[in-house]
Amino acid sequence: MTGAAGRRDELAASLAEVRERIARACSAAGRPAEEVTLVAVTKTYPASDVVLLAGLGVTDVGENRDQEAAPKARAVRAEGLTPRWHFIGQLQRNKAKSVAGYADVVESVDSVRLAAALAAAAEARSREIDVLVQVSIDGDPSRGGAIGDDLWRISDAVAASSSLRLGGLMAVAPLDWDPDRAFEQLAVLSARLVKAHPDATAISAGMSGDLEAAVRHGATHVRIGTSLLGMRNPLR
Repeated sequence: MTGAAGRRDELAASLAEVRERIARACSAAGRPAEEVTLVAVTKTYPASDVVLLAGLGVTDVGENRDQEAAPKARAVRAEGLTPRWHFIGQLQRNKAKSVAGYADVVESVDSVRLAAALAAAAEARSREIDVLVQVSIDGDPSRGGAIGDDLWRISDAVAASSSLRLGGLMAVAPLDWDPDRAFEQLAVLSARLVKAHPDATAISAGMSGDLEAAVRHGATHVRIGTSLLGMRNPLR
């Protein structure tokens, strides 16, 4: 089978497997599966895949490059569909205006200056955007993420904005770390954040290779690309 019907069947099968993995991980952690939201990471894949996934019940979609995400969001909206768009890549301040036009959640805010730029862009569009502050687990600035006490300064800045809502934290486990160690550290930071900001309970952690570890340590969102859509073509 080829074409849209064939692709839909492929995605349906992969989606069922991913959902089963999430359900098993939640069961092992003593958590209800409904606590974990699947964010389908569709970078490098066409808008048609987002449309098919929406038809299969996927409500949250993640993208990490504005130049790809903005036209894709427009194309999906033209089909009458409104998934919840998560921007998950490193974001430059000069892209905040564009991202504020379609993103419902920005998971990669890692500086006070970026938070201010995003807040201004959201306010100009009369929108409210949910924000997750990205945490650097290993302190490597090249991969993005707040380091040290910057995390609390950024969180306070987001929470003080009238156009942003502080949702919680996001992190990527460093390649050379055991995922359990990384996500345990993230959970400790999340607990500290919630003491200061009780509604900031979201934890976006875990991808295709380590979602089980993320769920064990309290992830509320898992960002799944390869296991759902297949191996990506190289970015050009």
